[in-house]
Parts: sequence; C-alpha cells; structure tokens
Amino acid sequence: MSVGERLSSARVQAFIGRDEELDRFARALTGDPQAPFAFYLYGPGGIGKSTLLRRLADHARAAGRLLVELDGRFVGRDPADFERAAGPFLDVPGTVLFLDSFEHCQWLEGWLWHRFLPRAADGALVVLGGRLAPQPQWTADPAWAGLLHVAELEPFSEEQARTLLATAQIRPEMRELVLRFAGGNPLALSLAAAAGSTGWSYDQTWAPSADVLRTLLVGLIGEVPSAAHRRALEVAAQAYSTSEELLAAVLPDHDAHLLFAWLRELPFMEATHRGLHPHDAARETLAADLRWRAPNAFVAMRKRLAEEYLRLLREAPEERVWTVTDELFYLFRDGQIVARLRTWSREDEVHDRPLHPDDLGTVLRMAAETEGPESAALVHYWAQRQPQAFSVYRLVSTGRIVAFTARLALPAPPDPEDLATDPVVAAAWAHTDATAPVGPGEHIGISRFTVYPERYQVPSRVIDLSSSRAQAESARARGRAFGFAVWRDAEAWAARVKGSLADTGARPRVGEHTYGVFGVDWRQVPVETWLRHFIASTEVPTPSGPSGFSRTAFDRAVREALPHWRDPAAFAACALARTRLAADFADPAEELRTLLRRSVDDLARDPRGVRAREALTAGYFSGAPTQEAAARRLGLPYGTYRRHLRQGLDLLCESLWQQELRGPYGEQ
Repeated sequence: MSVGERLSSARVQAFIGRDEELDRFARALTGDPQAPFAFYLYGPGGIGKSTLLRRLADHARAAGRLLVELDGRFVGRDPADFERAAGPFLDVPGTVLFLDSFEHCQWLEGWLWHRFLPRAADGALVVLGGRLAPQPQWTADPAWAGLLHVAELEPFSEEQARTLLATAQIRPEMRELVLRFAGGNPLALSLAAAAGSTGWSYDQTWAPSADVLRTLLVGLIGEVPSAAHRRALEVAAQAYSTSEELLAAVLPDHDAHLLFAWLRELPFMEATHRGLHPHDAARETLAADLRWRAPNAFVAMRKRLAEEYLRLLREAPEERVWTVTDELFYLFRDGQIVARLRTWSREDEVHDRPLHPDDLGTVLRMAAETEGPESAALVHYWAQRQPQAFSVYRLVSTGRIVAFTARLALPAPPDPEDLATDPVVAAAWAHTDATAPVGPGEHIGISRFTVYPERYQVPSRVIDLSSSRAQAESARARGRAFGFAVWRDAEAWAARVKGSLADTGARPRVGEHTYGVFGVDWRQVPVETWLRHFIASTEVPTPSGPSGFSRTAFDRAVREALPHWRDPAAFAACALARTRLAADFADPAEELRTLLRRSVDDLARDPRGVRAREALTAGYFSGAPTQEAAARRLGLPYGTYRRHLRQGLDLLCESLWQQELRGPYGEQ
C-alpha cells in the first residue's frame, strides 16, 4: 500500500459516526440527480469538521474524482486569488472542491453563492466546513433548496464516545473520568485517547476548564524528548503556522527537520500548505501552559519570531508581504496596544488594490462626504502627485469600493508647494524641524488619508490592513526618518496609539475639521525596539506571594518538577527553578534536585511518612517507567500505592512551601 492508502485506511478504522453525511456524499459521488451539489458542514471548534472533510476526501479520491483542497485560514483577500486556486472546479468535470475552516473567509460567502458556485463544471461537488452557520438567505432560497445540504455537526453520543475510548485502549475505570470531562467533544476525546491510560490517576478530577485541558495536553505530550523539542513547541504555540524553514530560522542550533517531523506527528497538529497549525483549543491551552511554566522562555521565543518576521518583511518579495505582516501582528494579538488598534474582524471583508484612474471619482466623493470639499481637494492634489500611495478597498462579497487610504513618502527637503497646499503635511514637517530635522537622503512616511465612510476613523478591517501595509513599508524602507499617522478624533486616537506612536501636539485644520498628527522617529526608535513595546504589553503580571507564586501555583510547580527529576535539562526548565527556594543557589537546577531528594528522605523521620517516602522514591527517583511499574516494584496494589503517593505529594508540598516562605536559609 502507498502512504496515502495507508493513511486512508487508518482514517477509516479510526472514524466514528457521521453516517448521514457519509451516505449523502456517497450518493452525490454516484451522480444521483436527487443528491446535493453543495455540502455545508458547521459546528464549534473540535467538533470534528476537519476529520469529516478528510474522510469525505478519501471517498472522493477512491471514486476517481479530482480534488481541490483549500483551507480558509490561508485564503487570500482577493476573490481572484481564490478563483485561481480553485480553477479546476470551474474547468474539469467531476472535480470536488473542499474548503475547510470556512469561518476564516466567511466574507467570501455571498460571492461564492452568487458568482462562483453557479459556474461549476459538470458533475462538480463542493464541501464547505466551518464554525458558523450559513447566511439564512441561502437556506431559504428555493433555487438552492435541492442543491444545498446544511448540517450542524453534533457531539458524539455516549455510545460513540465510549467506542472511541475503547478503541484507544483507555482503561475502563478511566473512561468515566474522561467522559465526564470531554462529554462528546471529539477533539477533547481524541486528546484524552492519545494521552493513553498511563498518564492519568484514579483520583484525577476532570472538569471542562482551561486548567484541566492544559493538564490534558501535558499528559498528551508526555515526556518531551529534549529541550530542543520543548523549544519547537514554543514556536508552534505562538506562530500562526510553523514551517520547517521557520523552525530552522528561530532554532538555528537544532535539527529543524527532526523537530518538524516530531511536531507533525502530534495529534493536535494539522498540516496545511503553509506549515503546521495546532487546533485552536490546543494552541491556546499549550500557549497558556508554556507561558505559566516558562514565561521568560515564552517572551524570548516571541522576540525571536518577531525578528524573523521582520527580516522577512524587509527581504520577502512583494506578494509575501501581507502574509508575513499578518503573522507578525498575530504574534502580538494578546497585547494591549494591538488589541486597542486592531479588530481581527472578518466581517465585511475587504481587499485593497492600487488606485485606478476610474476610481478617482468615487474616492473624491467619499472624501467630500466625510471630510468636506477642502479635504477632497487635497485628495485630488496628492492623487496627481503620488497616485502609487493610494489604496482602494473593495468588499470581497460585492466588489463595491467602500474605502481608500493614502500613505505618502515625502523626501527631504520638503517641497514648498506641498507645505503651502496641505496643512497636515506642513504640520508633520514642522514637527521634524522642531525635534529632529530630516537630512538629505532621508524621507518621512505619512498615512495621510484613511477614509471609510461606513466606519469612519474607528478601528476596522480597513485600518487593520492599512496598518499592516504601513508596518511592512516601515520595516522595508531605507532612509525613512519619521512615520506619521493622521486622525480626526485626536483625543480618542491619542488613547488608542499610546505606547506605539507619540502625539506631536499638532492640530492642523482643514476646512471645518481639526486633525491630530501622531508619529515615531525611526532613527531614534528602530523597528526592532518598537516591536519590543508590543512584547512588553503582552507579559503576564507577576502573581503575588513570597517569590511570585501562590500556594496553588507552587504546589503545581513541585508536582510538575518531580517527573523531570531524572532529566537535568528538562528539570531546569520547570517553574520550580524560579521559586525562592532556588534564588541563592549557585547551580539552581542541580542543587534544587538535591533539595527535592533530601526533602523526600526527610519525610521518613515521621512514621506516618515512611510509606509516602517509599512511594515518591519508587515513582520519581528509581527509574520506573510508569507508576504501575513503581507499584509493582514496591509489591503494592496500584490503588494502595496511589494512596501513599498522594499522601507523599501533600507532605512534600507542605514541607517545601514552608521552606519557600522562610527562604533557603530560614530567614523570615
């Protein structure tokens, strides 16, 4: 069997449920005139949409159909790009188009139904999978009634969930715990099944919370093979998509090929044409776990990724700029500054194109309606002098022009005509003269116009895209001295851009409106330094406590460190190394390992702790491969061993916590 056939066979054996969808699709493949032409499958994250789409693709492939498989997370903003990628669907009879993660390009929906799908080749089929239900007008449209099948994927039934866990050889006594936690969510069940029985104890408390899912992922990953593999996980948790090239760039001292292959085998990773993409729930949980366990390493990795994206912004060909810029800002999506400025919304999705002469009338009308005739005259002035600075934004769904922006590049010395014509440009140059004059060979960049009448000068997708473009230009430009942005609601935007752009204090007037001018001197604050402000805005506040650890966090750090005791490199990366216990150690990792072993031995001073010491020693220090093996080594029933181990963990955490409060040498 080929690799593809083996993968298909494995999917058949592991696949559970979804019989109705499989039957309907099978009938469509046979050419049944009563079968649907379009299948729209939706449901929440982790419900199994991608798994079902892969199963349907196997059916189509076995039937000899040509497949076009696209992922909505990586679909361009221009419908023409989508049409090129899906070209065979329009030209080759019998082609089957699969579009997964449709919620990431939901803005294409109207265009798909109106303009694209009706042009399908004879016998073609389409399958869409996403989190959102289709717009009601399509399901209510009698023209589509016989052609479209819409199905909301439901969680697994209890019987199906038990079948999955039994197939994964989860111990019967563990299945109830897993079912209480995961219910019928296929992703949670699959993660639990991949973790296996050995990663869980009888007393494990399961609940549908982020903390428990984080614990589940730790059990799933198990013993990370090396510190290099841990670094690879840090990359995958933060980067939007992880390619082998990205790993090689940010982990130059490690074998990127081997690390990528290992990541690819993890059950929560999806392979796309741009690299590996963790399931959403897995990514967020893994990132939170890594951030809690190793916050300094988390921030350091973010800096490495930012530097790599910056390099690509400066060196990548023009067609890659948008991809790199989006991934750069995605890296900082949880930062306070980015959250204030960007919407991350996919509603009313737009794409930008250079200004065409035929667009000028629409652009001037927009400017006049929103900013007045004086501003429209300035738009006309700059469109004649720098037409390449203008971008026109069209709705993907209809092609209608809804906005325009202009990012001017103005060399020093300033043109007297520009200064006399545009008060805003004059104010920007006046600020440079008063603070840090721009010399020969240098220039300033100014985002002069941002006009979106329906969402005028409030965070929107137009501003998202224009900001990305401005950031890319700043990173790639040579000789750029200042960067400026112009907003009419100066006070509101002063609060939004705080920490990223400085308020120059200039308030030039054009017609009836006053504008605020905000800027940054790229000579004083290089782009790399500017990005560090975003990194700083995403750091987690240090929790309260004697060493920044609450008692709960401290106990978790102890329990996490014990399984790594025999691996010095992995042990050194554990959170326990950042506690007060290790603050004054010359060799924190090694001395902390010694302290742990001594503290376990000290438990035997109390007769009640003898059994607890034996259980901890057998479970963590003896080299027993599993807790079951440790129990056998002591000649104890597993349940009895677990009881002693729980008592030992409680006693050990209490002893170490008291030392944490006193400090390593007993100071108060």
